[in-house]
Amino acid sequence: MWLKLRVASILFVLVLVLLCLSALGEDAWMFRGDAAHGGVYSGAGLAKFSGVQWKFHTGGMLIGSPSVSDGKVYFGSTDGNLYAVDAGSGALRWKFEAKSRIPSSPAVGGGIVYFGAYDGNFYAVDASTGALKWKFQTGGERRFAGKHLHGVQPVSETMPDPFDCYLSSPVVWKGAVYFGSGDGNVYSLNAASGALNWKFKTGDVVHASPAIADGAVFIGSWDSYFYAIDAATGQEKWRFKTGEDPDTHNQVGIQSSAAVANGMVYFGCRDSHLYALDAATGQKKWAVGTDGSWVVASPALKDGKVYFATSDSSLVYALDARSGAVLQSAGLNHWYLYSSPAIAGNMMYIGSTQGKLVAMDLDGYKTAWAFETDGMKEHGAAYTKADGAPNNDAIYRSDFYDDMVAGVDKVMSMGAIISSPVVVGNVIYVGSADGNLYALK
Repeated sequence: MWLKLRVASILFVLVLVLLCLSALGEDAWMFRGDAAHGGVYSGAGLAKFSGVQWKFHTGGMLIGSPSVSDGKVYFGSTDGNLYAVDAGSGALRWKFEAKSRIPSSPAVGGGIVYFGAYDGNFYAVDASTGALKWKFQTGGERRFAGKHLHGVQPVSETMPDPFDCYLSSPVVWKGAVYFGSGDGNVYSLNAASGALNWKFKTGDVVHASPAIADGAVFIGSWDSYFYAIDAATGQEKWRFKTGEDPDTHNQVGIQSSAAVANGMVYFGCRDSHLYALDAATGQKKWAVGTDGSWVVASPALKDGKVYFATSDSSLVYALDARSGAVLQSAGLNHWYLYSSPAIAGNMMYIGSTQGKLVAMDLDGYKTAWAFETDGMKEHGAAYTKADGAPNNDAIYRSDFYDDMVAGVDKVMSMGAIISSPVVVGNVIYVGSADGNLYALK
């Protein structure tokens, strides 16, 4: 009996090791690939585009990013469902009906898929069957809001921000799952049971996704602070103040998720800066300004460089990670960039609100190829100038709030890609606002 138990224990440990090696290899089992959110994936990447391997259509927009684990791709839609499809064929394996928008990226760990929805629930479902394991009720979801938002009218009306488009994506780490909430809290739950480990209160909506390194949770809030929190206890280690904008609430708030490497933490802010802080102390090492353009996308880190994108100026930068010096930059026709860059081999991939996935060669720092979504092909001409730039007169009719919201809908109708691409093997998986998940090869 003792021998059988010992053999069973050894086999169990071997299975865990194999699972960990798989997770560290080709699978992309959470937002940005791992807990540190480096945005770099194994494999050589696709220097050339040969075609669409498959596409899977949902009844809503795909805003969050897909996760890939054990031959399945998991992703949420604004149609209220979380989907699991076969990574090779795109065939539906199962779907879970949350009956609420799912603009977060799922995380997979221990045979469970974790994600948040706009009903204020955080869900854990069986990765093989889609059966509910447990759900946790937060204090409720909401978008960031403010008066005279972005300078539009009516001046005295409090307005939810239509550009606050994501929910916080979870991270699974050492038996716990971490995420932020519109109720202003950062949560740590027991990954197996959903029991609350701790919650940390910030001053406003938290829709950035946590990054974890060296026992600390790094996350920003719409209250203008960036936090380092002890992952085990929920105690604050330090906080860092970013910019404020009490008039129009345009240049304030942290949507970008952080990336951590070599004792530094990097994140973007809507105050039009990318920041680099000492991960242990929160001391600012450098900050790069972007001339009024938000940094919503999360940075990617590779070989001593930081790659990030700006919103309306539509620039993709490469910086020296230690000094912040600008090494290279490239423009993408002034279409807002919310999608976070993904790197595989010597290639970088990023989505554009123009309904395109753009592949850049990191040597020449130029576009190698681009893929157009179905939505772009169908609706793009109505909102695009002859030079390829956005026709803002056609998109936004006036400075009234309702017209701003309608303009966002027009951009989304073009199959905008604000989902971040994921690279597994020789396939790129990316979601679009046209409702499709695309597998590109």
